[in-house]
Amino acid sequence: MARTRLTPERESELYAAVLDLLREVGYDALTMDAVAARTRSSKATLYRQWGSKPELVVKALRHNKPVSLEEIDTGSLRGDFRAVLSLTDDCQMEKDSALMRGLSHAVHENPDLHQALRELLIEPEMTGLDQLLRRAVDRGEVRPDNPALKYVSHMLIGAFAARQLVEDRSVDQAFLLDYVDSVVLPALGA
Repeated sequence: MARTRLTPERESELYAAVLDLLREVGYDALTMDAVAARTRSSKATLYRQWGSKPELVVKALRHNKPVSLEEIDTGSLRGDFRAVLSLTDDCQMEKDSALMRGLSHAVHENPDLHQALRELLIEPEMTGLDQLLRRAVDRGEVRPDNPALKYVSHMLIGAFAARQLVEDRSVDQAFLLDYVDSVVLPALGA
């Protein structure tokens, strides 16, 4: 049977419902039945469109991040980081942090979710970040042999995790802008 395409509006509506449920009940308690009920669709339709719960969840997360890092090119590394951070407001960052905390536990218990996250979300983001950093090297802002280059993703992910652990506060734009200026750019010699 051929896949019937959902309208972009309907797809957005479904993804928003999935993310709302994920925040409310967590990954383990999120079921295709619950998504079907929340979105007034059939479970069969959901499985036909997405195949599995991990794929649906990760596609919903990906849909939530409409701009790819590789599309950002302001002409300077600092400008690129600021442009990336300006794409999300503090409210959305708090929601995203809550989602990531919920998923970080689920990833350890669900290899399918981990695989889908890596393929559909993490690897494309890493590719975009690599291109953003490669442009900075090409412009002469960062030395190509700088050992911190391979740790930029770790630094950025660490900022998200550490703020909550160390200060019991969610990340926000002001924190991340200061973090980039104080930690990431100096480590890169930029």
